[in-house]
Amino acid sequence: MPTTESVDVLSVHSHTFYIPVRIMELNSSSLLNINAETPSLARILVIRSGHGLLHLGGHHYSLTRGSAAMCNVSPNLEWQVEFLTPLQGVMIEYRALTTDGSKPRALDTMIPPLSCPGKTVRLAAELLRLWKAPGHHDSFRIQQSFTELLADLHQEMTLGSKPASLWMDQVLSYMETHYDEDLSREQVAGIAGVSNEHFSRAFHRHTGQTFNAYLAMLRIRSAQQRLLTGSPHVNTLAIDVGYKEATYFSRKFKQLVGLSPTAYQHKNKQVAALNFNHTAILLALGITPVLGVYNPWLENVKPVSSEKKLRPHDEIDDAALYKAVAATHPDVIINYSSAQANKALRSIAPVLELPVMSMDWREQFRFIADIVARKQQAESWLKRYDELAAAINRQLDQRPRSRGTAVVWEIGPNEAYCFSSHYGRGCQILYDDLGFSPPDELLEQDLMGRGYVQLDIEEMPSCPADHIFITALPTRIDARSRVSQLFRSPAWLAMEAVRRKQVYLLNQPGLFFGYDPLSTQAQLLELQRVLLR
Repeated sequence: MPTTESVDVLSVHSHTFYIPVRIMELNSSSLLNINAETPSLARILVIRSGHGLLHLGGHHYSLTRGSAAMCNVSPNLEWQVEFLTPLQGVMIEYRALTTDGSKPRALDTMIPPLSCPGKTVRLAAELLRLWKAPGHHDSFRIQQSFTELLADLHQEMTLGSKPASLWMDQVLSYMETHYDEDLSREQVAGIAGVSNEHFSRAFHRHTGQTFNAYLAMLRIRSAQQRLLTGSPHVNTLAIDVGYKEATYFSRKFKQLVGLSPTAYQHKNKQVAALNFNHTAILLALGITPVLGVYNPWLENVKPVSSEKKLRPHDEIDDAALYKAVAATHPDVIINYSSAQANKALRSIAPVLELPVMSMDWREQFRFIADIVARKQQAESWLKRYDELAAAINRQLDQRPRSRGTAVVWEIGPNEAYCFSSHYGRGCQILYDDLGFSPPDELLEQDLMGRGYVQLDIEEMPSCPADHIFITALPTRIDARSRVSQLFRSPAWLAMEAVRRKQVYLLNQPGLFFGYDPLSTQAQLLELQRVLLR
C-alpha cells in the first residue's frame, strides 16, 4: 500500500487527458452542421484534399491538403469552413479532463493552420475510419490513434514556433554567398535553428523547390553567368561553383539547362530584357528580344508583336511578370540589379544584373554586346555616333557665344525634376558629348548626390542656366496652369536664358525617357535641331 506521504505527493499533481467526443468527415453535407453550431468543445481540423477557407474570429485562412488547425473552447468564437473546391478532411471535437477536477490545461490554438506531413493526414484518416466502424478489438485503438495524432500536432506546433519568415531570408542569403561550398540540408537547418524535417517542408513551401534542387540551381545559374561573361575551362568552372569534378557538374548543368556548358556558351542566346534601356540596346545591335519593354516612341521606331513586349509603366505584379518571362523560354534575362523580381526569375534562366547608377549607357552597351557576341557591331555604332557628335561640336564652335551651362527639366503633375548625366534625359549628351556644364545651383542643391533635384514648379528659377531644356510638360490642366503662371512670373522672365531665347520646350517625354544608344542618338539629333536653328 502507498504511504501517506506518497499519497500526498500524488494528490498535488494534476494530469490532463484528452478524450475525443465526435469525429466526422468534412464534406458538403457536414458543413451545415459545423457552421450552425457554436463550438462548446475544442476542435481539430485536418484537410486531406481540396481547397477552402477557414473563417475564425473575423480572420480568413487558406486550407489545402496537409492544413491542420486547432481551436480551444470559446463560446464567442465563430468557426466556419468555406468550400472553394471539393474539400475533404477530418473534424475532431474533444474534451480535456483532469485527474483532480481542476480546470484542464488545454492545447494551444493553432492559427494560422500549419502544413503538416503526410503521416499526420494518414493518422487523421485512420482515426475517422476507426470512429465510423469501431470493433471490440479497436476499443483502445481509437484512443491510441487520437493520442498519436495529438503528439504529432504538438510536435509540428513546437517546430513551427519559430516562423519560417524569421529564418528563411537568413538561410537564402547564406546560400547565396556559400553555394560554392560543401553545403548540406542538415548544416543549413542548424543555422535556421529548426529540425531537418521542418526545414525541408518550410523551404519547399517558400521556394517551390527542395534544398538540393535550389542549391543546384544557384550553382548552375552562377556557371551560366560566368560562361556569358568569360570563357572558363569546364574543370575550373565546376570547382568555382561548388562541384568537385567536371563530369558530375556537366550532367547537372545539362539537367537544368538542356545543353552542355560548351553548347550553351556558343548558342545564339534568346534574351529577355526587362527594362526599356536594355531592350533598346539589343535593338541597336540588331537583336529583337524574346520579351522586351517598349514605350510608344520605341514601338514607333522598332515595331514588335504584342507577345514580345511589356510597357515600362505596366502595373504588373511579380507573379504575372514571372509567367510572362517563363512563356518566352529565354536563355538569359537582363535587368537592373535593383529589381525585386530577379531572384525569383533565376528559376527560369540566369539573370544578368546591371547597376542602375554606376554604368553609363556606353558601358552597358558594350557589356550587353559582349554577352550576345555583337561587340564589333557595338564599336561600329559608337564610332558613327561619335562622328555625329564631333560634327555638331564643330558647328557649335562657330557660334559667337560659349556653350556655358545647361539644365534639363522634366515637369510632372506636382513637381519639377532636373537631372544629371546618370539619369539621361539628354544630360548625358549635353554634359558628356557637347561640352555644356551643369549649373552650380544644381550641384549645390543636390546635397545627397542623388543625381537629380526635385522642386515645386514655382521654384524652377532657383536653378538657372544659360540654356534651359524642358523635355516633358504635365498633362493635367491644373499643373499646366501652374506652368503657364511660372512662364509669366517676374522670376522666370528675369532669367538670362529667357531673355536670350535659350529656353527649349521640347516636350517629348517618350524620346527623352531612354538612356540607351537608340534614344541617345535621337536625342542628339533633336538637341542639334534646337541649338543650331
